[in-house]
Amino acid sequence: MPDPIAAHGHAFYYDYWCNSWVIVRRGHQATLGPEPGSNGESGTVQAMTLPVQIVPSVLPADFGRLGEAVAAFDAAGADKIQWDVMDGHFVPNLTFGPDIIAAARPYSTVPFEAHLMVERPDDLVHMYVDAGCEMLIIHAETTPHLHRTLGKVAELGSTAAVALNPSTPIDVVLHVADLIDMVLVMTVNPGFGGQRYIATMEPKIAALRTALDSAGHARVSIEVDGGISANTIAGASSAGADVFISGSALFGYPEGLSHGVADLRARAEAART
Repeated sequence: MPDPIAAHGHAFYYDYWCNSWVIVRRGHQATLGPEPGSNGESGTVQAMTLPVQIVPSVLPADFGRLGEAVAAFDAAGADKIQWDVMDGHFVPNLTFGPDIIAAARPYSTVPFEAHLMVERPDDLVHMYVDAGCEMLIIHAETTPHLHRTLGKVAELGSTAAVALNPSTPIDVVLHVADLIDMVLVMTVNPGFGGQRYIATMEPKIAALRTALDSAGHARVSIEVDGGISANTIAGASSAGADVFISGSALFGYPEGLSHGVADLRARAEAART
């Protein structure tokens, strides 16, 4: 991609293949003039503003009352619910098997996503689809054949996404972006709840948004997970994220889950302006 130029507070580059100027920063639409010296036809920029989604993590919930917990997330206005699946190998902890998720599925009407922090995900994906997870998030670091794994998820009838650890470069998802609906940028190292947000992931989020948009994958969402709170969500949102996992911080709102979901959504939306 050519180096972008700055104008009116936004960044642009000229796409000679499409004969149009392209806005690098997400969330805007504009019809711009042609490249100087071209045939005079205007190029049209079509940028997509994806809706803000607030997604509670089940990890801080009372494991003895998970049905009640997911019902409470529904009532609070959550857009999805995330299950942090840990195998004790890829990450130290051991959490939710597919039977537990299946038992909680009747208590919720919103989509479930399984964040598979597991080695050998190919051996497990069918179980989590059968448990009722509409989206499976595969860590790029866990499989040498990411393209094949994502294709298997689709064949099973679920939607696929890719997760990236903080040290994993964005390049690993660019050639499988046609197979996914979302990229999860970890803003902590996976395996534990309640960790501090890694603010240096914000340039990575911005670079990923730019790369996806310029490659024609503006429909692919960017999710962030780790340390998302009232104090950090604006930075992630302004960088280009649109799906926000919140666990410990959401449970910590004294006014309750509904207030927490609404407050986080408002802060993320305000950061876009």
